Amino acid sequence: MAHDERDRPDDHPQAPWWWGIGPIGAALLIVIGIAWVLWEFVRSGAGHDPVIGYQGGKVVAIGLVLLGTAVLERFRSRRSHTHGPDAD
Repeated sequence: MAHDERDRPDDHPQAPWWWGIGPIGAALLIVIGIAWVLWEFVRSGAGHDPVIGYQGGKVVAIGLVLLGTAVLERFRSRRSHTHGPDAD
């Protein structure tokens, strides 16, 4: 019996904080990260820590990866339903 990636459990013992938030959560991460970076850009002045803007960029990157993964998984499942195992 072949292992299917979609059969993986949603609870992972060493899961990071963003594990399993879904496409809506990923979109929220992107929006929050962009707002964070823009806020740092607007209020930037002498003495502000550039690492905070970097952290906002990381939040955007995580959101983009999660959203892209969710979209690809949806397309893959849609294609597997239309072609099915008998279509080969």
